[in-house]
Amino acid sequence: MRPFILLLLCAHFVATTFAADPKPAAGQTGRFLYVAEPGIRNYLELGGHGVLVFDIDHGHKFVRRIAAAGLDTNGLPLNVKGVCASAATGRLYVSTLKTLTCFDLVTDSILWEKAYPGGCDRMSITPDGKTIYLPSLEGPHWHVVNALDGSVITKLVPDSGAHNTIVGLDGSKAYLAGLKSPLLRVADVATHKLVREVGPFSGPVRPFTVNGAQTLAFVNVNDLLGFEIGDLRSGKMLHRVEVVGFQKGPVKRHGCPSHGIGLTPDEKELWLADGANQCMHIFDATVMPPKQVATVKLRDQPGWVTFSLDGKLAYPSTGEVFDVATRKIIVALKDELGREVHSEKLVEIHFAGGKPVRNGDQFGLGRVAIR
Repeated sequence: MRPFILLLLCAHFVATTFAADPKPAAGQTGRFLYVAEPGIRNYLELGGHGVLVFDIDHGHKFVRRIAAAGLDTNGLPLNVKGVCASAATGRLYVSTLKTLTCFDLVTDSILWEKAYPGGCDRMSITPDGKTIYLPSLEGPHWHVVNALDGSVITKLVPDSGAHNTIVGLDGSKAYLAGLKSPLLRVADVATHKLVREVGPFSGPVRPFTVNGAQTLAFVNVNDLLGFEIGDLRSGKMLHRVEVVGFQKGPVKRHGCPSHGIGLTPDEKELWLADGANQCMHIFDATVMPPKQVATVKLRDQPGWVTFSLDGKLAYPSTGEVFDVATRKIIVALKDELGREVHSEKLVEIHFAGGKPVRNGDQFGLGRVAIR
């Protein structure tokens, strides 16, 4: 057996051993970070398997590990592809290469797990918690899924290499990005119909984010250390922004110099991943196009970034937690074994008296229009 495979097996055994008796959320109050693992490919050494819960209000202390399903035919965990939550219905969702799993946020129990034709990728849920736009695994279609029972409502087929998905914060539009297309598709949530295209951008759309008013999309594209901006109303590409002072180089994952982009909730800053240089570049987003103003170093190559709902904390996928105001690291996530925790799939959830009352999003979304 190859040493790396042996390492994965050992890590999985240890993780599942500790996950055998999870402590449910009953009675918890405060802000918690839910981190789905393995959240970087199938790298079990970076957090094991399951959903790790951290107490944001107490230094991101590890609270518990929720046992998860999502195993392949050899009994090893499948790569996690996405995470989303609904405080309205009290549910958490984790997608893997093949399945979508629904958890009860109060009891930590699995309510259902379903496989979908074509596999699964990074999904998004409507604000009312009733509908999920679930992309196939880099395939031609998105499934529109009933979030309560997992049944398929309909299917959208833009044939774009389905990958990343954002439902706007007002619930009216869903934004569908495929890694084989330079176009960002827009679906009307009321009718589940494709109604608009944005672009073309200079290459296939990779991670992206939108502002709270849903007027602008900020997108990563292949071969660009930087980002491009599209007008969600007119459909036109507006700007191309390249990072200055840094060179493109080899990256471990994703094959994309910048894979990860997010707006702070107040939309004053945009944070951009730089894999080769192992850092995040920070832009002043109060001007258009945004202006590069700072850079922070990370412990590994980033592939994602999101923010706390109050905008005070930044969460790159490398597991460091940054104070947005000072741009300093305040803590680095570790699991119950003291291992570094890395993940591109995490979401903030607030509880009061053991019940979820508010949730964030895995994408770094602007929130100015809904404040």
